[in-house]
Amino acid sequence: MVDTLLQSDEDMIKTSFTIQVDNVLVSYGMFTEGGLIENMAQSAAAGTGYYYTSQNKKVPVGYIGAVKNISIKQVPPVGSYLETELKTLHQIGNANIVEGKIFLDKDLIASCELTIFVAD
Repeated sequence: MVDTLLQSDEDMIKTSFTIQVDNVLVSYGMFTEGGLIENMAQSAAAGTGYYYTSQNKKVPVGYIGAVKNISIKQVPPVGSYLETELKTLHQIGNANIVEGKIFLDKDLIASCELTIFVAD
């Protein structure tokens, strides 16, 4: 659930996504809470994959180990253009703790903290 990777480096990933009516995580014309969390997870995967590829490294397999501090202020309607940011808070061994934020028209509509484990 990512259309465009806008930025990817060691500390920040930014993506954009326009919600389509046929998206599996749309219900009654609205992008669901699960869709918002999935957007953050897929943004992390897209950015990490691009970063490793740009470094001529093999892209590792990643797993979401935890999702916490979820805040969803609004579920957006079909047709909305979302921008998602993920900022690395901590890296401990093969675990990355990132803060995800989703914006709709520059307004923060959702956020959470993801713990992502990267396989060796």
